[in-house]
Amino acid sequence: MNKWLNALFGFSRKEQNGLVVLCILILLFVFLPVIYKASVREDVYVEDLPVESELLQGEAGDQKPGRGVPETSTRSTQRDGDDRSRKVAIKQLFSFNPNRLPAEQWRKLGLTDRQIKVIHNYEGKGGSFRKKEDLQKIYSISDASYQELAPYVNIPVGEKPSFSKGSRYDGQKISGRGKVDRVIELNAADSAALVEVKGIGPVIASRIIKYRSRLGGFREVGQLREVFGIDSIRYEEIFSQLTVDTTALSKIHINRVDFDELRKYPYLTYKQMNAIIQYRKQHGNYVSIKDLRKINILDAEILRKIAPYLIFDD
Repeated sequence: MNKWLNALFGFSRKEQNGLVVLCILILLFVFLPVIYKASVREDVYVEDLPVESELLQGEAGDQKPGRGVPETSTRSTQRDGDDRSRKVAIKQLFSFNPNRLPAEQWRKLGLTDRQIKVIHNYEGKGGSFRKKEDLQKIYSISDASYQELAPYVNIPVGEKPSFSKGSRYDGQKISGRGKVDRVIELNAADSAALVEVKGIGPVIASRIIKYRSRLGGFREVGQLREVFGIDSIRYEEIFSQLTVDTTALSKIHINRVDFDELRKYPYLTYKQMNAIIQYRKQHGNYVSIKDLRKINILDAEILRKIAPYLIFDD
């Protein structure tokens, strides 16, 4: 028995030294993080509450929350690299009318100078807010910011939008030096016609035509917002100068189209195109848009967009 145990558990001097080194390394890996955390002192900066109180009292001209609308404030702090002092920024949510709201009030609501500039540019071009949902037209305001601000928007009922001097939003289409311009039909217009629209230059005109070719024609003016370079501000400037004739849309024969023809279409991904082709091969021709709803990766929004461009008859 002793010989068997010695044969199984016996170690030479070299093996014993190796085991000692291995145990030391294991202990270092286990305890090194604990030793490091204990040796590093985390700096804690405590904000002086009286200073915050003074800042709150120093905010002149604060608007009070509307009835039934709670006032909230959040603090964001930034450490100064030299004296490690803290800069306190106050955000207050209060009932407000977004039309011609001063920049200082927008800042108190938490908007950045860039966002405020976009809003003022929008108003400077004749834009206004008739309902709170109009805030979503401002591309620099994210959905999260809109959801936060929406409960506090208070636009008086019946308030008439105030237009800046020279604005075309009073029903006239202004171009050049104040001339009344004609309305351009979007699906038939060439580059020369599109550049007549105030707010569209040669580059944007070229992009519109290329996108129109991929679509097969525009079914509504609002699709221009899908063209690269046309943001909410530019769209507000150009939309009333344009109209759409949908009688000449180029449509897709969904039961005959192949992958190469379908892949130029902008609303579908490669996976969605392939799924349409494969489902047709497995189940036969599509009869209506209801058949496409059976394809899991085609959601309701995609189907809404593509439905006007599809032909189901053989």
